[in-house]
Amino acid sequence: MNNSVTNTARLLGAGLRALLVLTLVTGVLYPLVVTGIAQGLFPDKANGSEIKADGKVVGSSLIGQAYNLPLREGQETPAPDLKWFQGRPQNGLGTNSVNTRYKLILSGATNRSGDNEELIQWVKDAKAAVVKDNSTDTYKVKPSQVPADAVTSSGSGLDPDISPQYADLQVPRVAERNGLSTAQVQKLVEEHTEGRTLGFMGEPRVNVLELNIALKELTAKS
Repeated sequence: MNNSVTNTARLLGAGLRALLVLTLVTGVLYPLVVTGIAQGLFPDKANGSEIKADGKVVGSSLIGQAYNLPLREGQETPAPDLKWFQGRPQNGLGTNSVNTRYKLILSGATNRSGDNEELIQWVKDAKAAVVKDNSTDTYKVKPSQVPADAVTSSGSGLDPDISPQYADLQVPRVAERNGLSTAQVQKLVEEHTEGRTLGFMGEPRVNVLELNIALKELTAKS
């Protein structure tokens, strides 16, 4: 009996010591080492790829933002503020309770197949809206000019980037709404266009938040 109690106590003591050691190693030391390496080598990425404007953090370069007018009475979906560059449909097209307007409760796609009638109608409606919103008195957008990322949401619904083609499409409208020349706004787009990663991975892209921050600075100077 005594041997049984002694063995049990010894095993419990060994288990508790192992628990304390592993908790210290995996729960304290390892996170501290990883955090220290991250802060030392790439602090910007480790802290969430923050973007600052006027000395304040205004967002992350990894997560899109909405540029909409205040929601009016009776409206379910706010209208876009057309003085700003607009991002991709915010997961998205039509009514979606998972992640509308870049709310970070959840992320995800619409999960509808390419031949889904509802999805096809959403894309058609989004395309018509892009044509209408970006046409000006002196520049008319053709449906054939609308790129795919202008009318489809990304897999997460949080994509912060748009294609250079979609950014170029918005230049005349943004210039007109802000009292700028198209050349000034086009230059902003070119300055904020990133090439393929390592020259061959992905596609050229434009970060909408960074572009709109530059646009705000240019408008303030003008």
